[in-house]
Amino acid sequence: MAIGSPRARVERAVSRALTRITAHALGPYQTAIVRIGFGCAWFFFLVREWPHRQELYGPDGPWSWGLAERLIDTNDSFTVLMWSSSDSWFQLVYLIAMAASAAMILGWHTRAASVLFMVGVLSLQNRSVFMGDGGDNVIHLMSMYLVFTRCAQVWSLDARRAARERARGGDARTGGAGGVVLWAVLGAVLLGSSVAGGFTSGWGILYWAVWAVQGLWWVLVKAAARSGHAVRELRDVCDVLANLAHNGVLLVIMVEVCLIYSTAGWFKIQGTRWQDGTAVYYPMNLDYFTPWPELSTLLASSGVMIFLVTYGTVATQVAFPFTLFNRRVKNVLLAMMIIEHISIALLLGLPFFSLAMIAADAVFLPTVFLVWSGRHISALAGRAWGSLPGTGRAKAPGAARTVTWGARGTGAPDEDVQAEETRPDAVSRR
Repeated sequence: MAIGSPRARVERAVSRALTRITAHALGPYQTAIVRIGFGCAWFFFLVREWPHRQELYGPDGPWSWGLAERLIDTNDSFTVLMWSSSDSWFQLVYLIAMAASAAMILGWHTRAASVLFMVGVLSLQNRSVFMGDGGDNVIHLMSMYLVFTRCAQVWSLDARRAARERARGGDARTGGAGGVVLWAVLGAVLLGSSVAGGFTSGWGILYWAVWAVQGLWWVLVKAAARSGHAVRELRDVCDVLANLAHNGVLLVIMVEVCLIYSTAGWFKIQGTRWQDGTAVYYPMNLDYFTPWPELSTLLASSGVMIFLVTYGTVATQVAFPFTLFNRRVKNVLLAMMIIEHISIALLLGLPFFSLAMIAADAVFLPTVFLVWSGRHISALAGRAWGSLPGTGRAKAPGAARTVTWGARGTGAPDEDVQAEETRPDAVSRR
């Protein structure tokens, strides 16, 4: 077979694609910003609702214990809040949910934190199913997806710890002593809850599987450092499987976002108010959705503005999935949708819905833009930290970047960033 034949070219392209999806966890910056975005959305929601947490999710809330129990018996959903009707148990779960969200934002032991984050989201949302504004559905789904991603490769405390371990000549994949302690504690909690009969359906199997896989990974990494070639090959196979899981879930997240916008847009087209261009007018005149009445009245008084916003919303949502094949058009529509969600947060008083949707949209942000933003935010944070009394001046913007945002790969942080910027086949460039 000729080297330059069409069949040979196809085979080489397939080989390169398979190598890429098995050897790399794609979209490190995109998954990192998704992790941070959803962590912030859930954390700040829990903080805002702290004074009202009893009414929302407590054992004596309007959605009573009996109603929640009957619903969960029918749909087999998971919530640890149904393990006990004690108020102390509810307070503990609420605090753990907040702590897990903060750990996701910081990227601290992200593998374990992502599981706790999912447990917190599912437990609170499944306890009171009517407490949400639409963004809770997105957080619900993404909390499960993030468990299977390598979302702490950059912009995390895990990445910073890994960079320091590599600098000392060690293996950066073990997670340190803190990871072992956390794994053991979670294992004890799993064992106690399983013995007590807290798990129903397949949830216990899922959590035990995740816990066992994490322990197996740690054992393989440790054994590969002092054992033969066979153990290292087994570790590499597990690494390939982890990359495949990450890349598969990343694709699922992208498809999920496209489905959200396409279904929303096509359902809007069927509504008469969206067809005649007046749909946006009505929520701007409802007291519940007008945190700034004067501004809402001003915008609602302009028929042209209402018409443009209504039709623009439908056109953007319907067209977005079809623009993914053109990077420039996709980036323009992506910016328009982010502006739309910011407007919803300000004009309709739905900040957490908007933050959740922006976090989901972030999976399509260009890598170059994310790297540029990360560098500038890191530099600003370094200068702000250096200007505080008693902290001294930051040594250099490069040092601030390394300490604040961490690194990925095996090279130096700046080398990895430059390589990510110039990669023509990066996920966000498609």
